Amino acid sequence: MRPRLIVAVLSLLALEACAELNKLGALVQPPRFEQAPGQRSEIRLLGPSSGRPLGGAGVRLWAKVSNPNAFGLTLGTLKGTLYLEDARAADADFPLGLPLAARQETVVPIDISFSFSDLPGLGGVARRAASRQPLAYRLDGTIGVDAGPLGQPVFGPMTLLQGEAAVPAVSSNGADRAEHTSRALAIGAIRMQPLVMRLRAQP
Repeated sequence: MRPRLIVAVLSLLALEACAELNKLGALVQPPRFEQAPGQRSEIRLLGPSSGRPLGGAGVRLWAKVSNPNAFGLTLGTLKGTLYLEDARAADADFPLGLPLAARQETVVPIDISFSFSDLPGLGGVARRAASRQPLAYRLDGTIGVDAGPLGQPVFGPMTLLQGEAAVPAVSSNGADRAEHTSRALAIGAIRMQPLVMRLRAQP
């Protein structure tokens, strides 16, 4: 009976410790993200290559990150999904390791790139970018922090950033690449339609 009693006592102590950590973790407020003032989010078209047969895009978001807590912590991870014009564009997983003092604010760039061949639904996004129209973006995800003795809570999922990404002016060569990407996406979409129809026809 004695070994069983020891196991029961240890299990009770572990449960109490976990409950105490959960209480402490509830004291931690999540870092706040917002579009950094004075910094413009941008999207740049990337020309076709061996790894990107239909081209792709690189997105740079500027985030102002603030720690609302009265103690310092480390912003450990950011895992999320980028949407452009409400279409899923890419998944992001950043091991940040960004220390934030109490009430501190800092500005960080977030770079995400993707290939259009992986996401044919983004053809409209490529055409808007090729014509230099701004693109609405949204970054949804979770953030994990290390608050020392207060634990390592994870917050979310939630919307971290949203706004419009501008398409900067490009050189004539860049414009040719953008036009080529747009045309390639249109051809790819046409070629995909019979395949989609055949798949739908299967019982």
